[in-house]
Amino acid sequence: MTSMNSVDSTPTRTRNEQLILEAAERVFACHGYRGASVQAIAEAAGLPKSNVLYYVGSKRRLYVTLLERMMARWNAMLDDIRVEDDPAEVLEAFIRSKMALSRSHPQGSRLFAAEILGGAPFLQEYLHGELRDWVQARARVFEQWAERGLMDPVDPVWLIFLIWSSTQHYADFEAQVLGITGQESLSDADYARATDFLCRVILKGCGVKRAGAEAP
Repeated sequence: MTSMNSVDSTPTRTRNEQLILEAAERVFACHGYRGASVQAIAEAAGLPKSNVLYYVGSKRRLYVTLLERMMARWNAMLDDIRVEDDPAEVLEAFIRSKMALSRSHPQGSRLFAAEILGGAPFLQEYLHGELRDWVQARARVFEQWAERGLMDPVDPVWLIFLIWSSTQHYADFEAQVLGITGQESLSDADYARATDFLCRVILKGCGVKRAGAEAP
């Protein structure tokens, strides 16, 4: 992520920016954009409100920065895929990466979910432009994999939706998961089993084959 303020690129600035981003993610995820305040974010970060405004510029800019950062993390694994790649390796790596992010950044996932549930007022341009183009480009690669016999001709857009939703579930609906499983938190082993399950079911459901098994 680029610095929110190009001036003062120092270790202190880097530390303060990180404090602000982490605090803002928690506050926005809990209270939403309207319910959050710069003062509350400053208190959560342990910094004066004036410092927060100096680093981030405005509440809106901070909010959009957090959304963009989360989406960049999610989609990084598919940014550079090519038709020559092995779909089994690519899709499994994407699922595992998304599951790891659900665990390591649950507040960011919930923040994004709250924005979408609210009609995505801050993301309309992104959803109808950059993200749509990103999805369509990946969909074309998936279609070429199907043409080569490396996977079934499933709808590639629905497949991306499925991977997004199933992996983000463990962060966005954590209370449901914990309530049903009767646990206070999910362990490393729980996440490993859930991740293995999703990889097995999604890849099998798509008829994904290893590149070495390409149809003649």
